[in-house]
Amino acid sequence: MKQNLKSIARRLQRGVDDLVIVVLDRPRHQQLITDIREAGARIRLIADGDLSAGIAAAVSGTGVHAVMGSGGAPEGVLTAAALQCLNGEILGRLVVKDGAQAERMQAMGIHDPRKVYTTKELAPGRNVLFAACGVTDGNLLKGIRFFGDGIRTQSIVMTLNPARVRFIDTVHLENRPDVKVRFA
Repeated sequence: MKQNLKSIARRLQRGVDDLVIVVLDRPRHQQLITDIREAGARIRLIADGDLSAGIAAAVSGTGVHAVMGSGGAPEGVLTAAALQCLNGEILGRLVVKDGAQAERMQAMGIHDPRKVYTTKELAPGRNVLFAACGVTDGNLLKGIRFFGDGIRTQSIVMTLNPARVRFIDTVHLENRPDVKVRFA
């Protein structure tokens, strides 16, 4: 762990003690949290939103330098698609919980459960598109906000080819003639 954090810090031209590592607040991550703290990095524990946090790690100014821990495979693939568009990197491997999962992996053609997958292996292709809407507040997007006459959402749309990142702030108004738009 300590060496991984040193590598991240060196690449970002900062000290390990300047890193902010996001970790899902789960019992399975207790040892990871201890190891990160012992290495000297700061931790931001989150209750949910590991996909958004993974993307935030590749966006300057979010205050997130890396995300660590285990999560769902679909979320890992979605994060990889976003990181492809952002020229970011994710490294992941499958965690086999039981024999049924091991059999399913074999049936899918996955023969080495210890293989570490890269961003390009998780989200291959030259025409990658990623879109998301903030549901809860995060470092990257604000969550859904309700007001008297409608709803306000923030979304992100990214493409790999051409390389584009679009932030979209939308007000969804009630369909009534007396509705007024308020910007905050």
